[in-house]
Amino acid sequence: MKKLILVIFYVFIFNSSAIALVEVDITRGNLNPLPIAVSPLYIESGSKDLKEGDKVIKNVGARISEIVEANFRRSGLFNPLKKDSFVQKPDIAHVKPRFEDWRLIKAQALVTGKVTVSDDKLRVEFRLWDVVAAKEMIALAFSTTPGNWRRVAHIISDKIYQRLTGEEGYFDTRIIYVSETGKKTQRYKKLAIMDQDGANVKYLTLGNELVLTPRFSPKNQLVTYLSYFRNLPRVYLLDIETGVQEVVGDFPGMTFAPRFSPDGKKIIMSFAKDGNSDIYTMDMSTRVVEKITDHTSIDTSPSYSPDGKYICFNSDRSGLQQIYVMRSDGSNVKRITFGKGLYGTPVWSPRGDLIAFTKVHKSRFYIGVMRPDGSGERLLTENFYQEAPSWSPNGRVLIFYRETKSDSEGKGFSAKLWSIDLTGYNERLIETETDGSDPSWSSLLSK
Repeated sequence: MKKLILVIFYVFIFNSSAIALVEVDITRGNLNPLPIAVSPLYIESGSKDLKEGDKVIKNVGARISEIVEANFRRSGLFNPLKKDSFVQKPDIAHVKPRFEDWRLIKAQALVTGKVTVSDDKLRVEFRLWDVVAAKEMIALAFSTTPGNWRRVAHIISDKIYQRLTGEEGYFDTRIIYVSETGKKTQRYKKLAIMDQDGANVKYLTLGNELVLTPRFSPKNQLVTYLSYFRNLPRVYLLDIETGVQEVVGDFPGMTFAPRFSPDGKKIIMSFAKDGNSDIYTMDMSTRVVEKITDHTSIDTSPSYSPDGKYICFNSDRSGLQQIYVMRSDGSNVKRITFGKGLYGTPVWSPRGDLIAFTKVHKSRFYIGVMRPDGSGERLLTENFYQEAPSWSPNGRVLIFYRETKSDSEGKGFSAKLWSIDLTGYNERLIETETDGSDPSWSSLLSK
């Protein structure tokens, strides 16, 4: 796998000193999406067609604007307006919009831009305009290699998202998951990775060994996952950029896949030893393993808080599976869930304010969130079977997987990836080439 290199130059930056009237309320999901016009980025005179391997990408400016539109639409916070309602031509709008034309179609924000393509360079400029205040809000230019045109579209989306919401975006990211094919009783599972919008799918393993629960490092494009080699569980470390893979260790009786610490220097995991499952950490540089919990009950699914000071996990030490929080050294263990049902797969938000979880009650599965002390529990979605939530890097969206029922012969079964925002709105199926499970969201690639 070739290492992806993206070099971006911020050629000019301008933020209007005037207070913009346009803003997006990120606390209410998609109840009032912002009407936004994304004008096609026009191709500057003298530019060449963009080549991607053996393919020629026609009108890359329009393709970039389509990706930006699609990102905004999936977020649930924006309502991209139809292009056939646009009056002003893209090249003229980019220099100076006629704001009255854009107000006629109810646009509150406008995106314009232009693209220049040469043999070895792609330059993209874009501007974000506040139509209501008739002001420019942000203007940026990027230079990179032509093959990175999709990433430029995602980075533009992130910049606009941040300017309008006040929070970092999550579009220039990737998702790793387990690709599944075959009957329910005989599933073939491979590691797969894709852009957050489902593009650029790549398969990282061959499917001849069972793989489970891949997890991204918060700091880089390293992935840890569990695989069975000759029916023995092994923890692997994979560098997505270089393709280099190494065995971290053999851990007989491993029950859940490992996760990274926030600084990426440790892996935390649970495995069974002497018939009991406890939580352990491994130092990535020394490979020293340290036992964190020591209890007769089953302790699993550990996840660090973003500051690394605390760990949430699930345990049946109260008699039923519940969620607990402790200090990172294993001290001061506190139970935080007391509702009806079973709680599992806790994962701390990258913002630190919430813990996502799976809940089972009366044979129904829920994905929910709560505060780190267990208060404020909110169930976001309910279904026959769903679990394994993973946070977007800005802590605004959750991705998880959902299974359907099958008959006695295993027919009718499927496993699909879904997303939902923090408010419980905007639940969406994420299209994948195959069935998928155990998703994990990467950090921003452009940070």
